[in-house]
Amino acid sequence: NICVLSDHVSQRLQQLNFPRNRRWLIPQVLFTKNKQHHHLTQDGSFWRAISFIDNSQSFDTIQDLNHAQEIGYGLGMFHRLLSNLPPKQLADTLEGFHITPRYLKHYQQVYAKFPVPTSAEVNYCLQFISDRPNLPYILENAKTSGKLKLRIIHGDPKINNIMIDCSSQQAVAMIDLDTVKPGLIHYDIGDCLRSGCNSLGEETSDWEAVKFEPELARAILQGYLSIARDFLTPNDYQYIYDSIRLLAFELGLRFFTDYLQGNVYFNVEHDEHNLARALVQFKLTESIESQSEEIEKTIAEMI
Repeated sequence: NICVLSDHVSQRLQQLNFPRNRRWLIPQVLFTKNKQHHHLTQDGSFWRAISFIDNSQSFDTIQDLNHAQEIGYGLGMFHRLLSNLPPKQLADTLEGFHITPRYLKHYQQVYAKFPVPTSAEVNYCLQFISDRPNLPYILENAKTSGKLKLRIIHGDPKINNIMIDCSSQQAVAMIDLDTVKPGLIHYDIGDCLRSGCNSLGEETSDWEAVKFEPELARAILQGYLSIARDFLTPNDYQYIYDSIRLLAFELGLRFFTDYLQGNVYFNVEHDEHNLARALVQFKLTESIESQSEEIEKTIAEMI
């Protein structure tokens, strides 16, 4: 996938008239002296080499509004460069990833099989999921009805996967390309905004203080649309708000399910860690919902 991706992007960068005052790089797979894109050692270990993105750094949290805008630009540039690459040319490396109805079904199976602890926090999560029976299906229904189409997505567009030039402070690359696959770009857009607009972060212990920050969302969307506007459809705009809300809910659902199952998927530091993470994401979802009019107004102003 990474070889197909980098070859395509290299050609697109030559074909399209992108701003000359900016650079954009794509991590390249470096070939061995035998022209292989990987190397197997005698003990069966698998190795590969990826080109270095020089004079750049990444951050775990958004530093300011300019940084937020560059995060959006980075994701938008990535999507635009791949907007004409047929999804069938890439393997689906994470089948079912971000298919929220599947996570809901898994949660229901776990809930029926495992004992459910009793606490105010657990009850909050149970009620939160129960109160939103239709939310998990929003994007998948839109895909099934033809309103949204499959494209190439990054799959993990968190802030620290977007490299920032140390001199210009501009986005110059997206890294960690192992999750690149066919999907809905709304998975990326929603996940980027979900993670970027929560200044307390996913690991905060003060979950009740978590809030979604519309000012950061506006900056991220401004950066994204400055380069990605050309290939978006009216339906794409229509589902941006839903994607932000859904991706926060989805991650909370996954954390809570893993907690009920005994912490078998996510690495944890203590038994209640995944419950704490779920509370953060559900509180973030709640904050997004409470500001729906402002968020949707922001999106509408940018069309």
